[in-house]
Amino acid sequence: MKTTFIALAGEIRKSLLTTWTYRMNTLAGLLTMSLIFVAIGFMMTNGSLDAQELAPTFLGFLTWMYAMMAIGNVAYGVRGEMSAGTLEQMVMSPAPLGMILLGRVIANMLVTTLQVLLVSIGMRLLVGIRAPMNAAGVLVLLLTLLGILGFGFLIAGAVLIWKQVESLANLIQNVLLFLNGSLLPVEQMPPWLSAISYLFPSTQGIIVLRRVALDGQSLAAVWQDGSLVWLLVHSTLFLLGGWIVFVICERAAKKQGSLGQY
Repeated sequence: MKTTFIALAGEIRKSLLTTWTYRMNTLAGLLTMSLIFVAIGFMMTNGSLDAQELAPTFLGFLTWMYAMMAIGNVAYGVRGEMSAGTLEQMVMSPAPLGMILLGRVIANMLVTTLQVLLVSIGMRLLVGIRAPMNAAGVLVLLLTLLGILGFGFLIAGAVLIWKQVESLANLIQNVLLFLNGSLLPVEQMPPWLSAISYLFPSTQGIIVLRRVALDGQSLAAVWQDGSLVWLLVHSTLFLLGGWIVFVICERAAKKQGSLGQY
């Protein structure tokens, strides 16, 4: 257990140092995210960039950033280890491969949180858009991130089996932006499309987050109406399901002898 925690801490430290070393690339990505939201805001408000109108969309967009970064980091990270020929060395570590990837995802979440804060400050100064966050909102966001983490492990499992899944990862990232309620609230979607949107890990989180952060509802209120209960169940299922799929795919790749192949 001690070895596992040491490996976990080491991966977090390594990922943070790598991000800092290539900080210009990180800043370029941050600028890209900001420009994407501004472009979306122009289209949704007919060029007015009304801060009050865009607040719900901005909150959903920030949540989507977490999902996009987590999925992209896992997909490209594992594939990078394969192409460099170092994945088998990771597997030979005393710590399970899943725990090593968990360290990377945690580091990615920390970096993404910093990026979210910087984007929020920039939009507040330039456009006047606020994304108010209270203790209840932070708790809801953490529950949402658990589901996103599980989705990341699901993608990691797919990488171990099919090797190159970047196109699939990009497809999922883009689909999430349009179907998880970030831009258009789920309740305004057609029933069939709304049903599909609930299959994604961040959809229910965005719904509850808007209620507690923008509408001022308490945790007790969203618990009583069942939305917080459903978020807890939703995130737990994604986390456990993603981990199980990853373990199954890892064992299958080892059995096939294709774990380190690229």
